[in-house]
Amino acid sequence: MPTFRNDAIRRIRQDGDFDAVVVGGGINGIATYRDLALQGLRVLLVERSDFASGCSAAPSRMIHGGLRYLENGEFSLVAESLRERDALLTLAPHMVHALPTTIPIMSVFSGLFNAAAAFAGSSGKPTSRGAVAIKIGLALYDFVTRKKRLLPRHEFRGRDKTLARWPALTANLRYSATYYDAWIRQPERLAVELVTDTRRDAPQAIALNYAELERGSDGYRLRVEGVDEAMVVRPRIIVNATGAWIDQTARTLGMERAAEQPVVSGTKGSHLILDNAALHKALNGHMIFFENTDNRVCILFPYLGRVLAGSTDIKVERPAKVRCEPEERDYILDAIRYVFPKIAIATSDIVFSFSGIRPLPRSDAEFTGRISRSHFVHRIEGDPPQLCMVGGKWTTFRAFAEQTADEALAYLGRPRVTGTSTRPIGGGRNFPGSSGQLADRLERDFPIDRARAEHLAETYGSQAVDLITFCAARADDRPLAASLPVTEAEIVWLIRREAVRHLGDIVLRRTALAITGEISLDIIVSLARIAASELGWSEEQAALEQSQLITELDVFHGVSKDILENRCKEGQDDTNFAQSTPEPSLSERRLP
Repeated sequence: MPTFRNDAIRRIRQDGDFDAVVVGGGINGIATYRDLALQGLRVLLVERSDFASGCSAAPSRMIHGGLRYLENGEFSLVAESLRERDALLTLAPHMVHALPTTIPIMSVFSGLFNAAAAFAGSSGKPTSRGAVAIKIGLALYDFVTRKKRLLPRHEFRGRDKTLARWPALTANLRYSATYYDAWIRQPERLAVELVTDTRRDAPQAIALNYAELERGSDGYRLRVEGVDEAMVVRPRIIVNATGAWIDQTARTLGMERAAEQPVVSGTKGSHLILDNAALHKALNGHMIFFENTDNRVCILFPYLGRVLAGSTDIKVERPAKVRCEPEERDYILDAIRYVFPKIAIATSDIVFSFSGIRPLPRSDAEFTGRISRSHFVHRIEGDPPQLCMVGGKWTTFRAFAEQTADEALAYLGRPRVTGTSTRPIGGGRNFPGSSGQLADRLERDFPIDRARAEHLAETYGSQAVDLITFCAARADDRPLAASLPVTEAEIVWLIRREAVRHLGDIVLRRTALAITGEISLDIIVSLARIAASELGWSEEQAALEQSQLITELDVFHGVSKDILENRCKEGQDDTNFAQSTPEPSLSERRLP
């Protein structure tokens, strides 16, 4: 067990009094924990699984203002989202990047009446959005960011110019419009960076994954995986940041005054990751933001060398761990075929799928797209009181955390001593300006090739320097596989630094091995060997970890054991090719 986890458990045993306990280690809970800890409070963050392993691991990987929220009349949410988008472009430049977004438009005037009805409170299904309605929306989008503009204004073009740039798009379009939002490389990593930042900046605070708070007759107890005895915890206030599980958590923690009527109404969103070179090329570096035949909005954009496609939006009554079902998969694939009819798309192109439940405010809206994406704090009185974080999305996590922290501070009678609106996150601290500049420095200062330098710079930002310094001093700094820039020493660094407890933490959240389709059975075996050495697993436990991960990949991400084994064979073929092809020296690789 890493020393910081041992130290955290020792400190809780010595003193179970906390100003605040945050339950739920998704992005909203982590951000609130950080904000409160930076005010000097003694805060405990408790997550029953891994950090950012629920809905926070299943977003569309966009950091955006919410263009379509305008038709619901949610102007304040759009304004807040755009401010937070621009803030994240500055605070996490290693992880959040500008994303040109193009809308294929099929008509001119349609959607105007529907937009007016939405402003008036209609919850019905929207009609197709035409050029005029989209032009109005984009003009409003640009107007909100007019004073401190970071990204270009929108641009309209006709059919001929559109098809000249995207020849594979459907010929049925009449116009297109391009505007800019942003995408996030690995949201799970950004969440973990917030945790490690807080450990450095506010050492009085404690964050534990694989731990659970429960209420008994004598108060609250904390159960921690790997620890036999429960520990007594005495919070002055509780922040319930458990997303779709908020209502369930409120009752579990013994809040007799919890609302009989639930405050959260979840919708399920599923996404696919495809390895299709023709589709990746056809996107031309843009996200395609389009309406499917049922007028629901879908997205396609280049993601880590693959294509991310989504999403569904299905109402769910009870929170649960979910997966992309066959009918959802087919819906997304058919949507791609609709907008790119000239490109062959097959289920075999799918290398990964993921799904999560959006914790939206309870709504009776007939159409899920009409449910608000806003956020608010629902307070349940008690001893201690409970602040429930309802709604929210990745883009607005910092602002939502600030709002929640301010309510907690007011109750505790503590002043705010610092803010987070200008505080860099993780590898965004002392970032040199671009990943390319950082890769140049890494390649110059360390004996690594360009591919690895780029991988480190793009994944870890400025923290790449600490990581490669650690790796360079070790004998096990060798690739996990011939085609990968990830090394065994890098995995050791992650385990020691980033609260890794299980094999799935590494594969699904600390690295992009699973989501990019690079994970194979051979790599899983290698990772289990490394983790066993670092975490003290027996042979039986290491085997169990492998089995559990393989099952999770199959059941929840569409990656079967057969697929994992086939990737081993493909890797061997790549290795044989590499062995028969002389590897250029580092100096040769640098030649123009």
